[in-house]
Amino acid sequence: MNTAHGFGYLLRWLAGVSCYIVFGVGGLLSSLTILPVLRYWPGNTNTRIKRVQKAVHVMFRGMVKMLTAAGVVKVDAGCIQQLRQAEGMVVVANHPTLIDVVVLISLMPNAGCIVKQGLWRNPFLRGVVSAAGYIPNREADLLLADCQEVLQRGTNLIIFPEGTRTIKGNVINEFARGAANIAIRTSANVLPVLLKVRHAGLTKQDPWYLIPRQAIEIQVQTGEQINANPSGDIATHAKQARLLTRDLECYYRQQLNEYYELT
Repeated sequence: MNTAHGFGYLLRWLAGVSCYIVFGVGGLLSSLTILPVLRYWPGNTNTRIKRVQKAVHVMFRGMVKMLTAAGVVKVDAGCIQQLRQAEGMVVVANHPTLIDVVVLISLMPNAGCIVKQGLWRNPFLRGVVSAAGYIPNREADLLLADCQEVLQRGTNLIIFPEGTRTIKGNVINEFARGAANIAIRTSANVLPVLLKVRHAGLTKQDPWYLIPRQAIEIQVQTGEQINANPSGDIATHAKQARLLTRDLECYYRQQLNEYYELT
């Protein structure tokens, strides 16, 4: 049966959309049941947060397995040991698809991220992001202090410097300086992660319910760690952040431009 057309595609579409529904309902139910238990189980603050992060990691890994079984995605992560062993790093990644953060957290048991304020009002995800110690995107000084706290307790901070999903026709979107600024001002190492996609789908131009006709193949690779090595005053930090952002953007363009499908 050709699963890219006709009845075969209908089955894949139903399976894919069902995964989203299960994920949403599961997020709501876990926010009301297991996550509060893990959050308030005896232990210090760091222990409780890490416990919840591990639970979210397991749930996201289950989501990736469901999407794989539904024929929506195939993930190849030869760098899984580097991701599992990372600690207290700013993890930067390009952002080709809707499910990038799900894929990354499914591979990293101690990962956090900066989330839009709107998610803190989302009944399906509010409990998850709060219990896992994720960071709300707010005023710069408060955001930096939150990032410092998260990184110091050993949590990896996932940031997409593009800010939004890559627009079709681009290798990557222009990088913003936020990730570099955080790394410089918190003295955190940077771990570049490349998400190389074949059969692009769930892109910026695609609605969430448009299940691709071929499985999205995502190859996850890590680059060499970068020591931000801050020095000097705030003005010097700003210059260092500009240079680091430029170097990161050049690195991603070089690594992705040769065969990246979104081009």
